[in-house]
Amino acid sequence: MHSATLLFSIISLLIWVVLAFFRGGFWQLSAFDDDVLPHEELTSRPSVVAIVPARDEAETIAHTVESLAAQSYSGELRIYVVDDHSEDGTPDVVRAVNSSISAERRITILQADSLPSGWTGKLWALQQGVAKAGTVAPDYYWFTDADILHAPDTLQRLVSRAEAERRDLVSLMVLLHAKSLAERLLIPAFLYFFLKLYVPRWIADPKSRTAGAAGGCILLRETALQRMGGLAAIRGEVIDDCALARAVKRSDGNIWMGLTRKSISLRAYTTFTEIRDMIARTAFTQLGYSPWLLLG
Repeated sequence: MHSATLLFSIISLLIWVVLAFFRGGFWQLSAFDDDVLPHEELTSRPSVVAIVPARDEAETIAHTVESLAAQSYSGELRIYVVDDHSEDGTPDVVRAVNSSISAERRITILQADSLPSGWTGKLWALQQGVAKAGTVAPDYYWFTDADILHAPDTLQRLVSRAEAERRDLVSLMVLLHAKSLAERLLIPAFLYFFLKLYVPRWIADPKSRTAGAAGGCILLRETALQRMGGLAAIRGEVIDDCALARAVKRSDGNIWMGLTRKSISLRAYTTFTEIRDMIARTAFTQLGYSPWLLLG
């Protein structure tokens, strides 16, 4: 009995030693904290198209598009909301916001076509926005979820890093909602698990195969999207953000993922079941739905 306990303790210790010292320092995030890292002044003003895929997001989308329209970015910024057949009046909410903001940052509302075979819903909605943006030929696309409240300088910081470091994809993990009991117990553990899988230091290293991104806030260089074959190259992926990062990196792209507390997710998970379903769509999918890998 004592031998078994000792063996288990040694194995546990070895696992933690490996995680702490041989897993890219995934828990050391000061070098990827975008809120405190320096940002160079932009010498040019690349054009950006922000694309927001939205399906039944009436509860949060007003805050999202208002924060996009309020960006302090001095370059050209166009905002497209792609309505993915919402049934809760999402487009009406966006139209109401449109009437209250300056014409300079008016939002264009697009209606997504019917989902074709082989595409996931979010990627198809993004593709509709990219197709529309092709008429203005932007330098960057800013993919953002419809439940993110962005800080006014978010785009400025994203473009600054992309330009200064010659990054093709820059992504920020925003501050997640953690107020309910279920959120406080599980969201930190989920983030810890995510960072184990997608180590920021390895993501930023061109020599490493690790590629990851946070889908709520991604800035993507237009030429990188074309080089990877467009969104059609990942059209069937469930974890679209990490699949996008992987495709960009495989096509010799330079990527970076950091974190911010200035931009906030408005998505609330009030029950353990809701968080379980979210994890099943993300981390568990990445493990191939294998209970053995999850246990490991």
